[in-house]
Parts: sequence; C-alpha cells; structure tokens
Amino acid sequence: MTTPPAERTPETAAEAQGLSASQLTRRGFLRAAGVTGLAGVAATVAACQAAGAPSWSFGPAPSAGAAASAAPSATAAASAAASVAPSAAASPSVAPSASANPDIPAGWTEHDVAARDVVRRYVGNLATALEGIYGPEVAGQLGDILGVTDNYPELTMKPAFVQVPQVVLNDILDPLKPETDGEWKVFRITIDEIEQAIDEMKPTVAALGYNKQTPGPTIRVNEGDKVRAIFTNNLKEATGVHFHGVEFDNFFMDGVPFITQKPFGPGESFTYEFTASRPGTLMYHSHHNATDQVGRGLLGGFIVDPRKPSADDKYDREYSWISNDVLGGFTINGHGFPATVPVLVAVGETVRVRFMNEGIMYHPFHSHGYKMKVVARDGYPLGQNAYDADTITVGPGERWDVNITADRVGVWAFHCHILPHVEGADGMFGMVNTLFVVPKSSDIDAIVQLLLA
Repeated sequence: MTTPPAERTPETAAEAQGLSASQLTRRGFLRAAGVTGLAGVAATVAACQAAGAPSWSFGPAPSAGAAASAAPSATAAASAAASVAPSAAASPSVAPSASANPDIPAGWTEHDVAARDVVRRYVGNLATALEGIYGPEVAGQLGDILGVTDNYPELTMKPAFVQVPQVVLNDILDPLKPETDGEWKVFRITIDEIEQAIDEMKPTVAALGYNKQTPGPTIRVNEGDKVRAIFTNNLKEATGVHFHGVEFDNFFMDGVPFITQKPFGPGESFTYEFTASRPGTLMYHSHHNATDQVGRGLLGGFIVDPRKPSADDKYDREYSWISNDVLGGFTINGHGFPATVPVLVAVGETVRVRFMNEGIMYHPFHSHGYKMKVVARDGYPLGQNAYDADTITVGPGERWDVNITADRVGVWAFHCHILPHVEGADGMFGMVNTLFVVPKSSDIDAIVQLLLA
C-alpha cells in the first residue's frame, strides 16, 4: 500500500520491504539488478465517445495550482481506457502565462515548479550523496538545478522508486527459486487480486498479479532445463497462462484457452511442462480475456540463459524493462516516473537492458547521451547483425535486448519518445527513467547503502 502524501515521512521504505545492506551488493543491485484539420473528425470522435468508446488524454491532470497547459485528463478509473487510442480531437497545449506568485522564480510558471518537484521526488535524499559521487563541481551544478538550498522536504526522504515495491529489486532480494523434482525445475505461482502503487503518492489501483505483484516475479532458467510451472488461480474468474516465445514440443502446453486447454477457474490449478529449448528474453502472461487480464497486470518476464554465452552475453549488470500502457497509464515495471528504478552502471561496465512490451502500443525508447548496442530481438541473437541505436521502437509482444557500455559519468534521461507518454502539465511522468552512470562500482555500493540506511 502507498503512504498518503500527508503522512509521508523520511522513514525508509526499504525497511518496509525487508531490504538489508547485505542483500544488495554491487553486482546484485540491478544485476540478477499533427492533428488533421479534416472536417467531421471531431464530430466522429465525439459520437464514438458518446457511444462509450475510450477517450484519450495527454498526460495526467494538472495538480491544483499548476498551469493547465494540457488537455484535461480522464479520472484515475478511466486512465486505463484512455490508453487505447488517441483522439484526433485533442487540442494542442497553450503556453502557460507567468505567475505573480513571489515564491516562483522570475520567468517561471507553476508548471516549471511542478516539473522540478517531480524530479526532486525521484532523486530524494540521493541529492545529499552527489558530491561524494561526482565531486563538488558537478554536484554543485546538479544541486543548483534541483534547488537544494531551498532545503525542500524530499531531501530527507527516500527516492520515490524506493517507496513502492519493485520487481527489479524483488528479483534480487527474493528471486523465484524452483523446487526440484528429478530433472524438472518446479515453479509454484499464485494468481491474485492486488492493489498496485503506480507511484508513492497516487492512490493504489485495483490490479491482478502473479505472486501478488505486477510484473510477476521473473522466471529464470537455463537453456535445456525442463520447466514445470504450477499456477493456482486465486481470482474470481477463469484464466490461462501463455509462455510467450517458447517453442513447445507439446502444443497443449501453449496456454490458449479453448485452443490448447480449458481455462482454469477460481481455486483451480494448472500445470505447464516444457523444455526451455532456446535461450533469450521471453515473457509469460494471461491469454484468456487477455485485453483485460494482461492490461490489469497478469504479465512477467521469462529469461532463459544460454548454455554457451556469446561475447554479447557478457555484461556486468542487468535491467528488465517491462512496459505496459493500460494499468495506471504508461508504466515501466508497473510504475510511472518518478517511481521508476534508474538503470545503474559504473564507468567501464556494461549493462544489459531487456525491453519487453506487454502493452497495446508501440514505444520508441530513447537513451540520452549513449548508444545502445542492439544484440537480440525476441530472444534471437543478432550476432554479426547487431547494430547501434539511440532509439529503439518496441512493439506489443516484442522483446529487444541491448547492451550499454558506460564510458562517461552523468545522469542521462531514458524514456519513450512519444511525448504525451512522458510529460504533462505537472512535468515528467509515465515512461521516463534515467541511465545513472557513476565513476566507479563502489559508488553504486554507496548509493545502495544510502537507500537502505
């Protein structure tokens, strides 16, 4: 559950998750851590909306006091439906006028202050550690951008991404461990109704999850392993589970109700058995009433490590980036900015980022300041056809693996480049993250210790 804004305190959320310094190590953390002017378009859209079709909103509604520079947003309950299709009737933003409020810097508006506040929440008390990581000159510039001399409350609070449960951290601290039954690796997973915190301030939203979380715990095996996955349905409705990208020998294990199996109902279990015959970044998700069930959170990563790693499979850290655009709007690993865990890496290291799109829209993810070496698509290695890019478009159901080798420090934006997915009247939100490059590996240890303090 999230903590209401009025009750937020500097107490560590890491303690609430049972984190300890010994559980997160340098390698552990993030290793395992033009609208057309055609007449009639607006009328058509209005008619569709009157008939119950979903509406589109460019970003969340501005908070009280923020300049209303964007189209008004749907309610939180309608935010999922708002992701389905953009409305051609959406009007462009109007630049906000300057404010007479003496607390707002000259030339700024309420929008600028709100946008800065979001980043303050993202950085939290890490701002106090910047000098020890980057030195006084860089830290001074970053502090000036954040306005640390204002002594704002977030300076004594954990970053937003530590205040909510995170699959990226859970996979490290409490990975899904299989039982063994002869040659089989056996995974037991429940399917549950849950409340999901999109960030540390918004009210939770009703969701579905595997093992009471969304994304579900990453299922990780080795190439050639025999996998037995037992799912127990704790929902009030039937479901089915598909391992996306697996090449099954027995097609009755494919998990598509009424094609390869009957759906299994409340209180029932279903067992899937197969051999993980090919390595790569795969996924698992519901394939029954899937628009609703996957949209509400029945999704997770399935990673098969190769028996013989190639040169591109050698990296120091790892980050799973699972996108969705239904539950709670535009999210990365079930959360929107500023509650997205940064991609941490030190100079001289390589981080593997695994993009998995479990949503219904395309998202061109753009890395500022760094190229990505694209090494695999849908789990299939590109080998000599690997290529460099700074923007990679990930479509629904697709998985792309990229390697980023760090050679310069900095805090680099890393986000979807469909701008209404990342920025609104109150600043950045949704599918925004950062590539946080520090000078040396021990600096990541220091960050971890501060987060856990």
